[in-house]
Amino acid sequence: MSPVTTVAKLRTNALTLLEGLRRRGYIEGENLLVEWYSAEGRSDRYADIAQDVVGRKPDLIYPTSNSLALSFKAATTTIPIVVSGPDPIVGGLVTNLARPGGNITGVAIDAGPEIWGKRVELLREVVPAASILAVLTSDTVWEFPESAAIREAIQKTKLSLIAPLLVSPIDEAEYRRVFAKIMHEGAEALILSDLFANLTYRRLIVDLAQEARLPMISPFREHAELGGLIAYAFDNRETQEHLAGDIDQILKGAKPGDIPVYIATRFELILNVKAAKALGVEIPASLLSIADKVIE
Repeated sequence: MSPVTTVAKLRTNALTLLEGLRRRGYIEGENLLVEWYSAEGRSDRYADIAQDVVGRKPDLIYPTSNSLALSFKAATTTIPIVVSGPDPIVGGLVTNLARPGGNITGVAIDAGPEIWGKRVELLREVVPAASILAVLTSDTVWEFPESAAIREAIQKTKLSLIAPLLVSPIDEAEYRRVFAKIMHEGAEALILSDLFANLTYRRLIVDLAQEARLPMISPFREHAELGGLIAYAFDNRETQEHLAGDIDQILKGAKPGDIPVYIATRFELILNVKAAKALGVEIPASLLSIADKVIE
């Protein structure tokens, strides 16, 4: 490992990852330099950012979505890339989870299409009277296999689907525009896709959902912790710990292509009783009894 290892990271949700690296001896500002980059919600800037980052020649790149990783895959075949996102095979990043090959490895936070059916059913259990379900996602993600799984899960129910799509640049104004359309079209409940912008703008999303009195389920625990109704989310500490381990191995000389992609196995049900009371809905005792976390 060089005296100061440079890790170029896209986005800033990395406190747990940095903790994991610290436990392995990497201290930011001492022997670890982290350069932060953001496309500011504009997917059209991904390719330019990838070229800029690759030109800096970091020791490793950590994009936090498959779409970002694809831009880096196109920009370099030599700089190691460690990514967390949905199925990397479906996303076109690798061809084999056990031996990904090339310069990419990481963590898959998608447990398969059935996870979306589980989220839809959880939301229906809490708001059984809802008949119109909105999906909050972007125009690019709407074409991904994960969105097909959401659509299929909803089609198996009696719910109607509406999906006014976020378009680049994804910022506060764009979220407000889409929420206005969601409410205009009569949404009675909301499901968030795992679009990373939905995590970045979590405070805004929770505020808008509360203003609209819209019951919501998220694939990120942070929304429920901020006041959203339900989260059925991967265990962030588990995934970040595996990512830190991958980065450690690579910085010590391992090839990314030889490190298996880890598939997240632990999912947590978080229920916000305070949010339920504000919405005038009652969370069934059967769900409360199995919840990993209940926010009073």
